[in-house]
Amino acid sequence: MNEPLANKLKPTKIEDIIGQEHLVGKNKIIYNLVKNKRIFSMILYGKPGIGKTSIANAIANEMGGNVRYLNATINNKKDFDIVVEEAKMYKGIILIMDEIHRLNKDKQDLLLPYLENGLITVIGMTTSNPYHSINPAIRSRCQIFELKSLSNDDVKMGITRAIKSGLLEGISIDENTIDYIVKLASGDLRYAYNLLEIAFYSSSDKNITIDNIKEISNKPAYIDDKNGDSHYDLLSAFQKSIRGSDVDASLYYLGRLIHAGDFDSIYRRLSVITYEDIGLANPSMGPKVASAISACERIGMPEAIIPLSSVVVELALSPKSNSAYLAINKVLSDIENGNAYSVPKHINSSAFGYKYPHDYKDAFVHQQYLPDELINRKYYIPKETSKYELLLKDMYLKRKSTKP
Repeated sequence: MNEPLANKLKPTKIEDIIGQEHLVGKNKIIYNLVKNKRIFSMILYGKPGIGKTSIANAIANEMGGNVRYLNATINNKKDFDIVVEEAKMYKGIILIMDEIHRLNKDKQDLLLPYLENGLITVIGMTTSNPYHSINPAIRSRCQIFELKSLSNDDVKMGITRAIKSGLLEGISIDENTIDYIVKLASGDLRYAYNLLEIAFYSSSDKNITIDNIKEISNKPAYIDDKNGDSHYDLLSAFQKSIRGSDVDASLYYLGRLIHAGDFDSIYRRLSVITYEDIGLANPSMGPKVASAISACERIGMPEAIIPLSSVVVELALSPKSNSAYLAINKVLSDIENGNAYSVPKHINSSAFGYKYPHDYKDAFVHQQYLPDELINRKYYIPKETSKYELLLKDMYLKRKSTKP
């Protein structure tokens, strides 16, 4: 079997993991759990190629004992039954599970009691946000750890480690080519390993050059300027320029991002800008941005630059409002500070005494909706940057001033 280089290089110790210092650095949470030989069920989530499998494998290796590997999509219920029986036999097992967000109800119901009593310790891995994609019953029994994107320095460290490992015997590669692979990888270390390995075995003399890499991957490398702007700096400048209504700067940074070729990042950032910075000042921009992204995906390059430039000009010159964004942040801050109170009885699921607004003039009747403890709390503070939000403000004040 041709075992991939990435698999051969997988860490066996926590100290060997590249990046994720906030979790596996000395005296950080996962580091200390492993060193204290006591781990709990957990979910590791983040983008592909940033270390989820590496951390899971290193934990399992250092903890020793019995370890099993399952994929929530591929493995069937019978496979899960076997793991449960093995856990009973060995009085405990570590189950490393990929794509845990795809765990169906039958498998969940099977695992839950054993997660509860600790007979099975799950290390789940997913690229999806577990707060949205994983069943609350599973989620509540696992500690959730978010992995951060790897830096260029992290990826370069991994490539250097691969070169020095002896696994690619006789390899020759210069610093510029290494840097080019780092840029292509965009924080995905697995991608970098795979590219390096293919380049090595497809070369006649084991000498890897930028031209070799370009023959393998037509993905454009991020182009940094002479001052070394990072990709994330460009995304930040792009959003800040639109927020600041500088249409020329907005188009410039759009051009830089287009040249880098990471259209997924452009689409995500445009979607964020639409609701964070334009918001209620111009709600029509939501459908417009979604339509522009859809058009780009359909027509591809080079024509995709046309809808992108059009929508960026409109976003930059649009009125701005972050009132909804500020409002939900206030709500979340309240909840995180313990202000999660009981729903008033007249609007709960078995409501008695609820007044149905559609039975009243203008489909409105004054009644209490917030919990008693927050009855006078105001989260939404209207802005006056557009005619639309002025209308919302008038309605907001009218509703708030209506007496029972």
